[in-house]
Amino acid sequence: MRQTTFLIGLVSLAFAVSASALAQTSADTAGKKAPAVQTSESQTGMTPASALEKLKKGNARFVEKNMRSRDWLAKVSATAGGQYPFAVILACMDSRAPIEIIFDQGIGDVFGIRIAGNIVNDDVLGSMEYATKVVGSKLIVVLGHTSCGAVKGAIDDAKLGNLTELLAKIRPAVSASGSGSAKDDAYVNKVAQANVSQAMKEIREKSPTIKAQLDAGTVGLVGAIYDVSTGKVTFLPD
Repeated sequence: MRQTTFLIGLVSLAFAVSASALAQTSADTAGKKAPAVQTSESQTGMTPASALEKLKKGNARFVEKNMRSRDWLAKVSATAGGQYPFAVILACMDSRAPIEIIFDQGIGDVFGIRIAGNIVNDDVLGSMEYATKVVGSKLIVVLGHTSCGAVKGAIDDAKLGNLTELLAKIRPAVSASGSGSAKDDAYVNKVAQANVSQAMKEIREKSPTIKAQLDAGTVGLVGAIYDVSTGKVTFLPD
């Protein structure tokens, strides 16, 4: 009899503990706010100017070591059903210039297109057209950076397999920058900036879809240079 009473007591205690744990879990879940992610409504409410300002503020937080704390796995779940990025960024593949980090953006916030020398080709243009016309991104950013290896290779007219054709796309920026050396940092950065301007020109000229959006003012196009030594992004004048 005592053994039976003891077992009943243990079962009751187990149920009580389980109920308490369940209640605590529910309370914790209720107390947590859903992570802030881009939605259709927030994207629709943005303009090219506000999208640009969002990137500028994000880079300022990065430089000032005041980046936002994020629950990345929660954002994975929150964005699983769809994506509404407010900008599409064409950047170099350089490992020192990770797009989301330097602009302090989260999962689902921006489209990233990365290719050596941030050059423009049909695949890049198609990706941008999808981002702006189909998904609704408000801003296109062409992001070059200081000390770019692809730019240095173009200056030296380097030849290496398929890389040769890629570097040839940067050569017009080299010609536009006058004579110089890949060992001259100032000259390399001058070419990098010219290359960004060249890419912006090609985007407008080679994509009627994007040009129409730019002319209508529904999408913006800006150029920028990321400084790999300071973390600061400088947006180029129109």
